[in-house]
Amino acid sequence: MLEKLFKLTEHGTNVKQEIIAGLTTFLTMAYIIFVNPAMLANTGMDHGAIFVATCLAAAIGCFVMGLLANYPIALAPGMGLNAFFTYTVVLEMGYSWQIALGGVFISGCFFVLLSLFNIREWIINSIPHSLRFGIAAGIGLFLAFIALKNAGIVVDSPATLLTLGDITSFQAVFAAIGLFLIVGLVNRGINGAVMISILVITALGILIGDVSYQGIISMPPSVLPTFMQLDIIGALEVSMISVIFAFLFVDLFDTSGTLIAVAQRGNLLDENGSLPRLGKALLADSTATIAGAVLGSSTTTSYVESTAGVSAGGRTGLTAVTVGVLFLLSLLFSPLAAMVPPYATAGPLFYVAVLMLAGLVNVDWDDLSEAVPVAVICITMPLTFSIANGIAFGFISYVAVRLFSGHFHKINMSLIILASLFLVKFIFFA
Repeated sequence: MLEKLFKLTEHGTNVKQEIIAGLTTFLTMAYIIFVNPAMLANTGMDHGAIFVATCLAAAIGCFVMGLLANYPIALAPGMGLNAFFTYTVVLEMGYSWQIALGGVFISGCFFVLLSLFNIREWIINSIPHSLRFGIAAGIGLFLAFIALKNAGIVVDSPATLLTLGDITSFQAVFAAIGLFLIVGLVNRGINGAVMISILVITALGILIGDVSYQGIISMPPSVLPTFMQLDIIGALEVSMISVIFAFLFVDLFDTSGTLIAVAQRGNLLDENGSLPRLGKALLADSTATIAGAVLGSSTTTSYVESTAGVSAGGRTGLTAVTVGVLFLLSLLFSPLAAMVPPYATAGPLFYVAVLMLAGLVNVDWDDLSEAVPVAVICITMPLTFSIANGIAFGFISYVAVRLFSGHFHKINMSLIILASLFLVKFIFFA
């Protein structure tokens, strides 16, 4: 049955190799079952329900990816967009988490349409590479800012807006230890470095009495507090357009980049350098986003950590299905997830931020028409606490810089349209 489903022999693999690869991938990304509930709970959502929604959305995404597209690529609620969901859409813009879930749902539906009608290639090809690298790096800086805030290292100041917090507090110290532990474990080639860091810092919190021990294993909590609670009508407000756009485009860029990166690592590209069954892979991603919104989680996306499983020999969808099964088994560890304090996730957030900054090396910093929009994105995204604002400013500045540089003829029409829409939004709907 497994041979028929996944064509193991054709891909030069076997069941044991695929299961080991799935376990490897899971260990590198399992931190999301701790980070996502801790982050989304700040919106007022039920922590236990988010934990269940996170595990189920990840499992559904992995199963669809494995069974439909037959790729060793795992999915889960994405880092960056969960922070945007919480800190910008709900806490900053003032929308309810139900409306935010509605926005995620709508973005997932648009993603399905883009996948079915093959519009995705046109969109991806129309966005300059520099803007894509800038968006990824901006999200990384956004996550780093949240990490420093959660650790109490950066605090607000009436005089300078921001200032240094008490870096001798145990929260700041433990957050730093968590980051250093991750780097040390990763450099030693140990899988699950991020998850190990979270568990170690949580254990330290228990030892000093800051965290109350609640147990390790229990029956999963109810998902009903968030299940089917999305407000789609409320998400159709004009001011939500940029939010939905951010959910959609970040997911699209993130997924496309991850698929290519994993495929290159596993030699899964065809002779033309293209990814076979790309439409099915993107459909799996968008389907998981819709399912996650219904269950009560932010955007679900493909994880670049899947490269760890591919490096361990994963070549087929059985790897992804294995990860899905492990996410289902994780439902039993809700007490452990509930104990994780904010400073235990600060280190992992900063670590992910560092990884997302790597793309800046591909930007041509000698060309100001490329460098300035990237800098605008990277600076405005964390300082306005909004991925959507950063993307909008990036598009507007790219078109403006090209215009004033006399290179307006080099801009494609889609960029002009998007920049114009963002400009209208800021002028009339800010």
